[in-house]
Amino acid sequence: MREAWDAPRVIKNVSRAVERARAENVPVLWVQHSDEDLPQGSKQWQLVPELVPAQGEPLLHKHFNSSFEQTTLEEELAKLGATHLVLAGAATNWCIRATAYGALDRGYDVTLVKDAHTTETMELGDGVKIEAANVIQELNVAMGWLSYPGRKNGAATAEEINFGKPGGGQ
Repeated sequence: MREAWDAPRVIKNVSRAVERARAENVPVLWVQHSDEDLPQGSKQWQLVPELVPAQGEPLLHKHFNSSFEQTTLEEELAKLGATHLVLAGAATNWCIRATAYGALDRGYDVTLVKDAHTTETMELGDGVKIEAANVIQELNVAMGWLSYPGRKNGAATAEEINFGKPGGGQ
């Protein structure tokens, strides 16, 4: 994202969450988005150097906001027997939100890494702006308030994540 809010800190926190997952033998799956505004192969489309899949970690490509739509994500999760997803990345208001809700709709527990997702400030064209920090904060709050039957969801920092405890931290 060209103007991602607080990108260096968020990248560091995504990297920390991935590092912790690997250290605990928790599978890591990567999803990379492309569309007409973000063409596959373009400079903006490339993963940042700090975030690179390790050998054996799947890299899925998607063209819709939700990582579940027309991808092999569900098949990958089924192979792993996964029931709990930990989400981080960009764009908070589109891809992260759609994937979180898609996971909950499909019966997964979800933990959002609240300090490891980002987006851009939205300019609505009439002088109104929705600041990126507010979009991020709103989704962090929403993940604690959402209620789905038989599922747990919440948010935790990259340091607080408990991969064995859906919906929250330590």
